[in-house]
Amino acid sequence: MDKNFINTLINNYNINLNEQQLAAVFHTEGPAVILAVPGAGKTTVLVCRTANLILNHKINPKNLLSITFSKASAKDMKKRFMNIFGKHVSENINFSTIHSFAFFLIREYAYLNNIKYTLIEGNNQNFNKIKILKGIYHNVNGSYISDDKLEELLNAIGYIKNTMIDISDIHKFQSLQIKHLEDIFNKYEEYKKKNLLIDFDDMLTLALQILKSNKNMLNKYRNIYRYIQVDEGQDTSKIQNEIINLLAYPNNNLFIVADDDQSIYGFRGACPEDLINFNKKFTNAKTFYMEQNFRSTKNIVSVCNSFIKNNNYRYDKNLFTKNVAKRPVTIVKVKDEITQYEYLIKQLKEINDFSDTAILYRNNISSIILAEKLNRNGIPFYIRDSKLNFFNHWVVNDISDFLKLALDMNNVQSFENIYYKMKGFISKVAMQYVKNNNNSKSVFTKLMSFPNFKHFQLKNISMLNTDFKRLAKKPPYDAIIFIEKQLEYSEHLKKRCKNSKYSYEGIKSILSILKSIALETNSTVGFFARLEHLQNIIIESKNNNYKNAITLSTIHSSKGLEFKNVYMIDLIDGAFPSTSSIESYEMGQPKALEEERRLFYVGMTRAKEVLDLITFNEKNQQRVFYSRFINELEEIIYSSNSVNNPLKDILKVGSEIEHIKIGNGKITAINNNTITINFNYMGEKDFSLSTCIERNLLRPVTQLKH
Repeated sequence: MDKNFINTLINNYNINLNEQQLAAVFHTEGPAVILAVPGAGKTTVLVCRTANLILNHKINPKNLLSITFSKASAKDMKKRFMNIFGKHVSENINFSTIHSFAFFLIREYAYLNNIKYTLIEGNNQNFNKIKILKGIYHNVNGSYISDDKLEELLNAIGYIKNTMIDISDIHKFQSLQIKHLEDIFNKYEEYKKKNLLIDFDDMLTLALQILKSNKNMLNKYRNIYRYIQVDEGQDTSKIQNEIINLLAYPNNNLFIVADDDQSIYGFRGACPEDLINFNKKFTNAKTFYMEQNFRSTKNIVSVCNSFIKNNNYRYDKNLFTKNVAKRPVTIVKVKDEITQYEYLIKQLKEINDFSDTAILYRNNISSIILAEKLNRNGIPFYIRDSKLNFFNHWVVNDISDFLKLALDMNNVQSFENIYYKMKGFISKVAMQYVKNNNNSKSVFTKLMSFPNFKHFQLKNISMLNTDFKRLAKKPPYDAIIFIEKQLEYSEHLKKRCKNSKYSYEGIKSILSILKSIALETNSTVGFFARLEHLQNIIIESKNNNYKNAITLSTIHSSKGLEFKNVYMIDLIDGAFPSTSSIESYEMGQPKALEEERRLFYVGMTRAKEVLDLITFNEKNQQRVFYSRFINELEEIIYSSNSVNNPLKDILKVGSEIEHIKIGNGKITAINNNTITINFNYMGEKDFSLSTCIERNLLRPVTQLKH
């Protein structure tokens, strides 16, 4: 190691690297994988290694390519490098995303071959990716695609491209639930090829194709980029790895910084298997471990380290910290979602610095009711995720149409939107009769004059007319329940979910949110006004970034961030982990559940000092179960030697202890979450250790002595 460089880092830049970090910084030649745990200072290491190569080994900056996961990461890394070493390095250094590099290569190829490609990403182009796919979907399936299905389609196409799946094998992937996906995919590819159009995914496939087919360009870029660094290596897909490995060959000066325990983008085609098999592909590869966490307290680090070890398919690492222990990781069990929000509001009102506080969740939809509750309590917030389709979701539109029709039974448009989604069995012909009848009578009065109805059908229409009159008089919360049950909308939802591969649990969550909003309003008009206001404040929350506001974020979007206080919510089985992951695990396929455990781990490791994990056992007035990850964490947190256990010093076999409801006894056994106590007058009793600690049922006998 270069002691002069080490001293320069310490004395000139106040960068004091530990032994693990220094070993990585001073690696120069050949392949290497650097396994960096959360909060290990990986960006600092990448920046310092870049400086070491340029300043100490005289590597031309032009020969160095640093690939990062996002534009923001590339920008941040370049800024940090220039702030520290910029005065010593005059030439430009290439910090780039893989897509930016691929697009640069494609433009050169297009120029040399007189080809004009058009990028169809964004909303401004005439040949817009979204418009093209909507049109193809409609042509293939004969129906318009909803916003959530469109997002699913976009993800499916990206997954196919990034994992390099042969489209003819698409039937093997049960997660890609798009009707006639193979036909849509092929027509989309044909349309782009015919019109020389490319999207972000095509940047990768086309770049790989160019490198494989054009030896001159391949050799040119190999000679330019003789040293390649990859940040967030666990998130690279199969096709990205192919491009990188092809460029790095034959010198293989490939430096991968990654953490397999933070691989959470499987739905985008991320391929952690390539990372785990790195040493098999490159037999002379070096492996460096960066296991020290500089971010979090000892309480948080110890729990996270034990938790992630429940995954089997991973590098064996030991997360540790020299930070002191502070507030224990807290599992908060409440009755239901409403109680969950009450707990959150109470905690947040005791916090002064909102900007260092985050509420994290598995799914975007959790942010809607959070925004509602925070706004009503005057707590400012910022939502990181921009894709919120809730207010345009077809279920929200359906409920709105039911209510609009109840308020105005002449509203033919609302009736047309929902006539087949409720009881009554109204035909298209009858619906057309209503549309063609231009008098000012209600839709139900018009239907009563439809000549083709039989007596029982007329009776059904009369009952519907009465039901909608009753609906108009109900407060919003009761109205939604009436729509679900009395008008049998829930039956329609079950059928639609079965036929269209929608998640019925997800649909019920949307209804639950609508009910929560409705509870706070007194009239249908007020309910509509609140929905519109809530949509506006969520949009406006973007302006609260960098202000004193709570951050609301999916765990996926929180990756790379850190906060003093972190609250993880909605931690129930079926939501986190998802039902599909649980079902796959029970069928002997643990891969999906292990990714969900990694996602949970990423959420926990965002916290510096306060980490609350909130769960409940009732949702939509139905029994639900605590996340199985909560059960795993209880065993860790409440184990007798855990730093998070407030009684760890006395939880030893042979110690005297008091159970506040039973009396004094002696501990005779501790086995995982079970503690056995021998009471003099009643013998041995077994207790749940976690329950005893949560309810403060145990304390040292010495507390009673005077």
